[in-house]
Amino acid sequence: MEKYQEEFIQFMIDSEVLKFGDFVTKSGRNTPFFVNTGFYRTGQQLKRLGEYYAKTIHDKFGTDFDVLFGPAYKGIPLSVATSIALHDLYGMDVRYCSNRKEAKDHGEGGVLLGSPINDGDRVVIIEDVTTAGTSIKETMPIIKAQGDVLVLGLVVSVDRMERGQGKKGALEEIGETYGLKTASIVTMADVVEALYNKPYQGKTYIGDTEKAAIDAYYEKYGAKE
Repeated sequence: MEKYQEEFIQFMIDSEVLKFGDFVTKSGRNTPFFVNTGFYRTGQQLKRLGEYYAKTIHDKFGTDFDVLFGPAYKGIPLSVATSIALHDLYGMDVRYCSNRKEAKDHGEGGVLLGSPINDGDRVVIIEDVTTAGTSIKETMPIIKAQGDVLVLGLVVSVDRMERGQGKKGALEEIGETYGLKTASIVTMADVVEALYNKPYQGKTYIGDTEKAAIDAYYEKYGAKE
């Protein structure tokens, strides 16, 4: 695990984004951990978050792309913060773009905000956490409707490593379905490796009890391939 990935896990705890206990996901699953990116709320947090995304994108996708697309709504600040970080850290002048939930019928109009997407553009999509692919199903037609566009990949902050519609992990399944390269800043396996019986700021977040609950969760919902 890279040093910035360990720092990111600590950053999630400090920001109260990563929590352990008893939660229910949007899909109705009882889960012993929860990632709520809505708790990134300050300028300093967004600056650091953008830097972690930028480092992952640079490591996984390099510099050869044109547009960073963040699906509305959470993807909007992610695309802005990360495009700034890509410039600050690597000198990349990447355009950012997001979709509107409702098409604008005045001013410049259209369904996009930020940069337009043009023929020949190479696009990387940025989201918060791994989903079952619902957002991508909505996002891909919007991007493809802009012209002859190549969508290179999808990057998320945390790969929850849960099954998709079949036996494979949801993120891997999305990649295969849409022909994308997928990446995450960290996986939940990274989180367990970094925190299991390793206190952070005097507190053990994943002890034997929490580890057993996480293992049981993945036995039931984890990827099998």
